[in-house]
Amino acid sequence: MRRRVVVRGRVQGVFFRDTVRAHAREVGVNGWVRNRPDGAVEAVFEGAPPRVDELVALCRRGPPAAIVETVECTDEPVEGIGGFGLR
Repeated sequence: MRRRVVVRGRVQGVFFRDTVRAHAREVGVNGWVRNRPDGAVEAVFEGAPPRVDELVALCRRGPPAAIVETVECTDEPVEGIGGFGLR
């Protein structure tokens, strides 16, 4: 499955991307995460549904210094991304 996630709140400058990348690599989810110019963090996850759901749950919590206000999720067609990176 593939899911795009946009997280808003205090989510930049709090190690959000590094936290997501480390966990994605740990559980075998492919995709990417990036800071957006509007202050949000955007991520795309591809992998087994339970693992993707795990990453979405992590985004809803964020790392300790984050304050997550909203999370938007959109399912998309799988593209076959390899690995997980920062953009």
